[in-house]
Amino acid sequence: MSLPTRSLRSNPSAHSIDSHGSSTSTSTRPSIHYEPSPAFRKVKLLPYELYVPALNLLISLLTSGTSSDPPRPAFLPPSEQLALAATLAIHPSLTTRARSEERLQASVLALRYLRLVLSLVGPINGTLQGAFAFSTVGITSRRGAARRRTTETYASSTKDSLDIINTELANASSVWAKAQDFWHVVGWAFNCSVLHKRRWDIWQPWLEYMIDVLDKDWTLRAHMHTEGEDSEEDPRESSIIVRYLSSGDTVARQERRILRAIFADGSSRSMAEFPEIWRNETKERKTDADITKSESRLDIEADNWGDYMRDDASSSSDLAGTPPLESPTKSSLTESTDSVPDVSAPLGGSESVILRFRLLSLLSTVSVFLPHTLTPLATLYDCFLEHIRPLPLPQFFLLVSPSSMQHFHLSAASSITQIILRSLIASSAPLPSTDDLTQDILERCYLRYPANTGSISDNAKVSLCVETLLRLLQRHCGLDWSLQFQESVDKGIEAREQKARKVGKGKGKWGGGGTDERIWLRGSAGRIQGLVELIKDQQGATED
Repeated sequence: MSLPTRSLRSNPSAHSIDSHGSSTSTSTRPSIHYEPSPAFRKVKLLPYELYVPALNLLISLLTSGTSSDPPRPAFLPPSEQLALAATLAIHPSLTTRARSEERLQASVLALRYLRLVLSLVGPINGTLQGAFAFSTVGITSRRGAARRRTTETYASSTKDSLDIINTELANASSVWAKAQDFWHVVGWAFNCSVLHKRRWDIWQPWLEYMIDVLDKDWTLRAHMHTEGEDSEEDPRESSIIVRYLSSGDTVARQERRILRAIFADGSSRSMAEFPEIWRNETKERKTDADITKSESRLDIEADNWGDYMRDDASSSSDLAGTPPLESPTKSSLTESTDSVPDVSAPLGGSESVILRFRLLSLLSTVSVFLPHTLTPLATLYDCFLEHIRPLPLPQFFLLVSPSSMQHFHLSAASSITQIILRSLIASSAPLPSTDDLTQDILERCYLRYPANTGSISDNAKVSLCVETLLRLLQRHCGLDWSLQFQESVDKGIEAREQKARKVGKGKGKWGGGGTDERIWLRGSAGRIQGLVELIKDQQGATED
């Protein structure tokens, strides 16, 4: 008896999943509509850097009346104040180099206010597109001279003197004027996730918020398009992400630069292409201990005798309460060296990896529906391949594992995995002409073949890709055990093990942490065998 075909299809049809599609099933509950009022066009405290009372006032104006049913309209400031709030949330003078607790509080309040605008008003009613616009006319000089903010939104807003905020952080020193574009910010933030953890602690929630804005803005406009609210023009064409994609270079050059920004790893090349936003941004404020240490340096000509003139009694008293230094014990050394390594560390940690995936998924979605804006989907996935395939095994596994691929639409995850697999698998494998994935295609084209080289690393990567496809198909479509299926699995595992005789080339660009590549190969093989046994047992239990 023939079984019904269950597949992940590349073309939309009944009972199939479009690999070029994207889910837009998030809630489209209409946001509360807020309108700017002349009575609150400007918070007068902002130009005087009284940020905390100004932001508290803005939060109060925004949230007043939200508990009533229906919620009453409240006041929303002009886009210049929203743009300034975005800079206050991350500027070094209010974060890592803040001179007071009040300035630190201002950065926290600024991001809180922006999140309230997004959740209560939404990106469209909240005019976030105008607020979050980067300079489009000025060009940064090679010496890094600051560009003035010259976007159309800003130029038009200056016609009304009430909207002008006469503070440096709202103009030449804003993130919108300092950064070349959004992708410059993305690349620098991910560089910080690897090299500058203190700055990453600031950039991470800000970048997460910006991605939330891009996602929600796109989803709302996709809903408008579906409902036919704008029949003359596709509302998605005016989305914030499309504006960010359309800025700068030609499409071909821009797409590769965007991918380099998303995969920024703190290397010298990445740092050169995506440098700091503000001068000496990573320099932190001196602590009292740093000042004391500087003052204690010996300088006879300057009549500074350092610690030589200190009272011995005070020195003794300082040491009296200090426990003696102890050599590390063998057990403590064992605990530290035997700890499980964080494979996400070379990519900036798990939070960094999640944000990278969210951006990749958003690019995939835009490329599906508006290919002329970025690039055709196949070309975009080839760019993904250029960055993912060379990774060392731990980071490769992190990016192609089923748990990571869940950030993509199901069929997009299948297509990306197949594209990577096709670049690695033996030339004797009969590759399918489309990204449709069925159990038959899996058995005939992928399961039983090794890599096209004798490298342990390449064969392990092939095994990891096969494992991901197996799990995707099993989780969403189901797999049926048979002797032929079992034979294909066993033959593939044996073929990869036999071909993987050539020693790998060691650490890759982001390091391999000394991990034995053969362990990755055999570990993947073991998980594949375990999954097949589980399928067999479940099928047997059903038949009984």
